[in-house]
Amino acid sequence: MQPIKQLAHVLGRLASEGQTLFTLADLRATLPEHSVGAFRAVVMRAEREGLLRRVCRGLYRYPAAGSSDGLLLYHAAARLRAGAFNYISLESVLSDAGVISQIPMNHVTLMSSARTATLSCGEFGSIECVHTKKRPAELADQLVYDARCHLWRASVALALRDMTAARRNLDLVQQEVIGDTL
Repeated sequence: MQPIKQLAHVLGRLASEGQTLFTLADLRATLPEHSVGAFRAVVMRAEREGLLRRVCRGLYRYPAAGSSDGLLLYHAAARLRAGAFNYISLESVLSDAGVISQIPMNHVTLMSSARTATLSCGEFGSIECVHTKKRPAELADQLVYDARCHLWRASVALALRDMTAARRNLDLVQQEVIGDTL
């Protein structure tokens, strides 16, 4: 079987509505007998033919599996930082709770045990990760798992504390709304 067809066949079996993102390591496992150069050529061809769509460095989306319901950046963050403790916080949580009036478009904010970085996902937007030294056990009562996003989500109170700790601009925070949400 041709490598591109082999890749399409395996992705078709693995992909589902909830699993549309694949790292290069995931893709590499589908073609283990190919050299590194041949593998890269197959991935580039798959991208050119629309079988794969590059989300960001090292992460690809399989469009045939369906949409991600606007959660692509959250799913990408969960895959890219899978080895670290991450949770949705800062402006993303406060915007969802209505505590800040502006809605970040194509930008998600996370607290992470990994280093601070902004990950560009091209046309999809960006993922901003702010380093935290806090451990999961310290925050357990202030986090809930958001199955739709595949990440933990901070409470509004924790997100406000994270904003202060990260020295973020608090001018957009609507003080009158905070009392209602806490």
